[in-house]
Amino acid sequence: MELKVTEGIAPLEEDAILQLLRAFNIATFGESNRRELTIPLYDDDGEISGGLVGYTGRGWLYVSMLYIPENLRGQGLATRMLTMAENEARKRGCIGAYIDTMNPEALGLYRKLGYTEIGKLDALSGGHVVTWLARRF
Repeated sequence: MELKVTEGIAPLEEDAILQLLRAFNIATFGESNRRELTIPLYDDDGEISGGLVGYTGRGWLYVSMLYIPENLRGQGLATRMLTMAENEARKRGCIGAYIDTMNPEALGLYRKLGYTEIGKLDALSGGHVVTWLARRF
């Protein structure tokens, strides 16, 4: 079998790998009951300017992206979006939520909202740290 390193992958090839991995995970761990969860933030022109993207699965909410534009920060939007996502996750039977960040301000907010650190990688270039946090409902 020939192996080689490439930069990038065709969408069909990526999907093929994803389908194989999903089939393995379902056979090994059972159905995940994964459901997407999104709270888009629209500007006055109806364009996406930020929002929350994640999913629920295996009893947990994972927030993969949360972005608030600079001019809207400090108004409680991130807290409102997380609260909305957590409430929906509870309705879906989830027991908690997890998120990761490299942003020190976001880290402070998540801690204020009751998230606790579950992991950290502090050897990123530029002295940056990524922190994983979780919160049980």
